[in-house]
Amino acid sequence: MEKFFKLKEHGTDVRTEITAGLTTFMTMAYILAVNPSVLSSTGMDSTAVLLATCLASFIGTMCMGVMANLPFAMSAGMGLNAFMAYTVCGAMGYPWQVGLLAVFCEGVIFIILSVTRVREAIFDCIPISLKKAVSVGIGLFIAFIGLQNAKLVVGGATLVELVDFTEDFSTRGICALLALIGTLGMIVLYIKKVPGSILIGILGTWVLGMICQLTGIYKPDGENWFSLFPSFSMTDFTAIGKTFGQCFKADLSNVGVFNFIVIMMSFMFVDLFDTMGTLIGVSSKADMLDENGRLPAVRPALLSDAVATTAGAVLGTSTTTTFVESAAGVGAGGRTGLTAITTAVLFLASMFFAPLFIAIPAFATAPALIVVGFLMFSSITDIKFDAKNYSTAVPAYLCILAMPLFYSISEGIAIGVISHVVINVCCGKAKTINPIMYVLTVLFVLKYIFL
Repeated sequence: MEKFFKLKEHGTDVRTEITAGLTTFMTMAYILAVNPSVLSSTGMDSTAVLLATCLASFIGTMCMGVMANLPFAMSAGMGLNAFMAYTVCGAMGYPWQVGLLAVFCEGVIFIILSVTRVREAIFDCIPISLKKAVSVGIGLFIAFIGLQNAKLVVGGATLVELVDFTEDFSTRGICALLALIGTLGMIVLYIKKVPGSILIGILGTWVLGMICQLTGIYKPDGENWFSLFPSFSMTDFTAIGKTFGQCFKADLSNVGVFNFIVIMMSFMFVDLFDTMGTLIGVSSKADMLDENGRLPAVRPALLSDAVATTAGAVLGTSTTTTFVESAAGVGAGGRTGLTAITTAVLFLASMFFAPLFIAIPAFATAPALIVVGFLMFSSITDIKFDAKNYSTAVPAYLCILAMPLFYSISEGIAIGVISHVVINVCCGKAKTINPIMYVLTVLFVLKYIFL
């Protein structure tokens, strides 16, 4: 393992890498419950979607570990699954087979772009200030997700507000309180440099929740709040046949070529820049970028992502993409592909122990996202905000601001790229801009007009 993963060169060891992989999986395990719930609304079999999600996550994450030797994990992307379920199959009214075919075509195109280094060129053209901003923005974004998962932040008259702990205390209130306790405990463990502090925090918060359920403080209602204890039941593995290969049976007679291209392009735009944003942000925090802000293993990483998307569509799930929760594993010390392989094996094992992993409550993994959000936010000190660098600092600021407020990594990158080009051109610095940035700006503008 030392020879293959170069553990000493990356300043890590087997124990740290396995712990990091387990941490990443624990923060991502919610997708095993969420993705079947979202895609089953299209008429897809929920068990089949669960199995497809596990297999696609295993394939993609294993490729990332073996081909790129990077600690990033993949699974069905949140937002992309909602787009397929509620827009393509919901508002547009197309069959789910059409959605899967669009995802498959997107994956094939991405494989071609990855092999021909087009995606790599796009990755490398982003200015270093924006790459640092992406890391900061993702930090705020995943911290915001953590606050929501913890039920600490809820909707209100001001769009978002602090939860009322006394209201529904036996469900929402106690979960929010446990998440707050878990966050503080995890921070203390991390500051004290306790090995596996993030994983210990997740498991500790979960155990506290189970104790609260046993003592009657937490009372599941069976509708929105469920038991924190895992149930043990067998998985119907034959269900995968209900979605496997169905993308090739899509009926496009009532869709139209233009409409199908629009659907496919929508998937492509979001996936391309969500993946790029995640790779930039997490790599930056892990000090994996070189002096020019480039990720040496970016091509095999992007190829792994494309292969996962294609395989996922064939198996029966929406776009499989690199997960921002990979930052949790990096925060736990993961630096090589051994972290990814550990996560991949756990995804495969989750096919057999799905009820156990699905039982991990969101309020237990939320502290990990909040703490890792802080670790990624610290990259803001690498951005120069003095008057001499306003033309690069302002786009970085807008990028950071957009990600949590627009609830999208790709939107944050879009705002950052467009503002960077416009501001620098207007300030007479057009020659300093990479030509690919102009192309990206035009594409982003066209996206807002037509998609």
